[in-house]
Amino acid sequence: MLRVMHTLLGKTELFSSLDGEKIESIIAHSDFISFGAGDVIFDAGDPGDCLYIVEDGEVSIIQTEEGKSREIALYIGGDYFGEMDLMTAAKRNAKAVASTRCSLLRFPSEKTTFTDLVAEYPGTGAWLLHSFIRVTSARIREANSLFKDNSPLVNQLREQVYGDKLTGLKNKTFLEENISSLLTDRAALLMMKPDNYKLINDTYGHAAGDDALILIAKALPSILPENAVLVRFMGNEMAFLLPGSGREAAFQFAEVLRQFMNTLDISPVTGNKPFTLSVSIGISLYPDHTNDPAELIKLSQDLPLVGRARGGNKILFPEDREE
Repeated sequence: MLRVMHTLLGKTELFSSLDGEKIESIIAHSDFISFGAGDVIFDAGDPGDCLYIVEDGEVSIIQTEEGKSREIALYIGGDYFGEMDLMTAAKRNAKAVASTRCSLLRFPSEKTTFTDLVAEYPGTGAWLLHSFIRVTSARIREANSLFKDNSPLVNQLREQVYGDKLTGLKNKTFLEENISSLLTDRAALLMMKPDNYKLINDTYGHAAGDDALILIAKALPSILPENAVLVRFMGNEMAFLLPGSGREAAFQFAEVLRQFMNTLDISPVTGNKPFTLSVSIGISLYPDHTNDPAELIKLSQDLPLVGRARGGNKILFPEDREE
């Protein structure tokens, strides 16, 4: 069964460049469904919660207007349908009926949702977005239409893949997918992590911890330099990409950031009890430390943990790691 899924996905335009973890995550969230001739696969008005790939048999798409029904498409082995509704979370605007006995691969399966997959495998979600835009753009260009990068559809899909639901900030996938295009001739990447965040969770509960992250996310834009990019990287770790900043400017901002966090009032989430946040910050520089965008992230990512281990409230560069 897994081999059949691999083969079917590999022959499908939308999934043809899948490899490694991405294809495994798609397969893990897919299943096969059989239908008899005349069975309704979905009806107009049903939620567009999945797409189908035809393994064998035929499927008719029937649209009804003014009481009259007509077949608008016929899908055979290797074809896929329903992807537009899935990606836009739209309701079906037509009925799908099995013209013959058929076997379909359903993605995602009835046991999960596309949102669940994106949350569990953000890299796969980003890849599917890119593939969907690429395939759809090609189709529309063939029809002499223009699929603009800033269209409402694309913006909606980008928000689903690149947005952090808790804080409203950009997420780790956004930074990893876009850092190359955001870098200028020089840049600094700062990673900030509260040293004593666990104390909030342990004392006031995990809901208070989440509320603290929301409060921090809303407060930080007030001190961001021009053109800076703020990202919730992982858990309680925030990333700040500063295009055009060298060592001195990055360190100066880190000092501002540290003082801002030390004095930030989070009493609204601690039941009005005073709480002082201590933070450690790691800084990596492009191209001083590396000219590889992925390596730039790695160099600064765990520096806040080094700072916490040294007593907290530290600002560190990669070369400070061995001190």
